[in-house]
Amino acid sequence: MPPPRSNPAVSASPQIGGVGGFQAEGYLGVRRQVAALERDDTSSSSKTGASPGLPATSGCTAPTPALKRTEVRVPDDASSPLEVDQGRIQAENNLPPNSPDYDSPDRDWLLWQLMDSAFPTGGFAHSGGLEAAWQHDEVRQRDQLLSFIEAGLLQLGHAALPFVTAAHAEPERLPELDRLCDAFTSNHVANRASRTQGRALLTAVQKIFAVSLPAGPCLHLAPVFGASLRRLDVPCPTTQRLFCFNHLRSVLAAAVRLNIIGPMEAQILQRRLAPVAERTIADCGALTLDDLAQTSPLLDLWQGAQDRLYSRLFQS
Repeated sequence: MPPPRSNPAVSASPQIGGVGGFQAEGYLGVRRQVAALERDDTSSSSKTGASPGLPATSGCTAPTPALKRTEVRVPDDASSPLEVDQGRIQAENNLPPNSPDYDSPDRDWLLWQLMDSAFPTGGFAHSGGLEAAWQHDEVRQRDQLLSFIEAGLLQLGHAALPFVTAAHAEPERLPELDRLCDAFTSNHVANRASRTQGRALLTAVQKIFAVSLPAGPCLHLAPVFGASLRRLDVPCPTTQRLFCFNHLRSVLAAAVRLNIIGPMEAQILQRRLAPVAERTIADCGALTLDDLAQTSPLLDLWQGAQDRLYSRLFQS
């Protein structure tokens, strides 16, 4: 068997970029030099002024110090890096503890966890009336789905977002707001879906984040969402966006499962509808409970027909 041929492009060059004196001696030569660099040969480096185990080259003007392995021991009672960073940011900006007005890595992780599809709130078991509209041949194409979602976002902004905002401002009023939400949500299918998701959300945040909230009679999703995120120190604008994003994601996921659109098309629509959701928040974010309204009666009728479907994938 003939010996392996060397790479002429590599062997012709005596040095690779002059970085640390590495010579291009082929793969085995580089491995030998890396292994020599990892050895803590301090005596050799102090005498010669060169990196241990590496020959001195004319292309390297400054000596390369030896790399030392340092073992860092962290006490068992030490704070986590996120807690340390959060405390430093608060101290530097004179912010009170648990203030939401800082750019903390811990808050980013919290928001990602809350919006993760694995977070146990049961939102993917509901279609927001899309399944009933689809079975009644009202939503079959992409443009019809787009109109359906835009109408749903508008109704969400007028019928649910005020409860989120009010509960975020005064979480101690959760029982009162919960009763009002139960009276306002007259559609029995929407009412049941709201109570199911609200109870699941409250159970999750209580067990995961140890959040304490006053008990409500029905635990509807909108007031529980606002009060829970207030207890987690999430600002109100972010809470409103998360609420709209959760609705938008759930409806698009239902559209994929119903085979109205594909997964890639759903992501394209979600990106396209982001400005619509932001405009809804801008128009409805300051609405009070006196401004509650149903803006899309057809959506309410379709969702109310969910229990009469012959076969169904979703609870609502």
